[in-house]
Amino acid sequence: MGFIVEEEVCHDVVLEPPPNFSMVEEGIYRSSFPRPCNFPFLETLNLRSIIYLCPEPYPEENLEFLRSHNIRLFQFGIEGKTEPSHAALRDSIRGALKILMDVRNHPILIHCKRGKHRTGSLVGCLRKLQNWCLPSVFEEYQRFAGIKSRSADLKFIETFDTICLRQCLHSIIYHYQGYGPNKRRLLYGEESVQKPQIISN
Repeated sequence: MGFIVEEEVCHDVVLEPPPNFSMVEEGIYRSSFPRPCNFPFLETLNLRSIIYLCPEPYPEENLEFLRSHNIRLFQFGIEGKTEPSHAALRDSIRGALKILMDVRNHPILIHCKRGKHRTGSLVGCLRKLQNWCLPSVFEEYQRFAGIKSRSADLKFIETFDTICLRQCLHSIIYHYQGYGPNKRRLLYGEESVQKPQIISN
């Protein structure tokens, strides 16, 4: 007499974050380049936007994920293999910070290829806007960059001028609402939120 063994099918989805993933603060995340295996995890973040810091075109499978979840992509093409000019890097970081400070874009993910140098530079400049002391800014950068920490990045963060950004409207709103768990949420009507689009800078 034979026995029929019923196999139990597991429908649980494994949530795998991208390498170097971390929360910068409530509503702001950082990571390396997300792969398709990371998409189920990203869904849990309810992202509204992604800041992509590489010059290469975004893969079609990633674009399809963004379209299907109504996520905006803001691209700032900072070179990774060769050191970009100071002016080009400064302009890209300033543009990315304006997107980052606009709370209507949150929750938002920042990423480059490895989530180390370009992402670390942007987060470091954000920390300066948040009035972090430089040793703490550098420690956070080096924690993600590891042995591949770049002195040029640290110098850029140290000399980055935040004065003009502090005076822009999004910065004033961002500072008003506070940081991290002390954030005060501003309410925006859905009609004021832009439709999904890819913006390259």
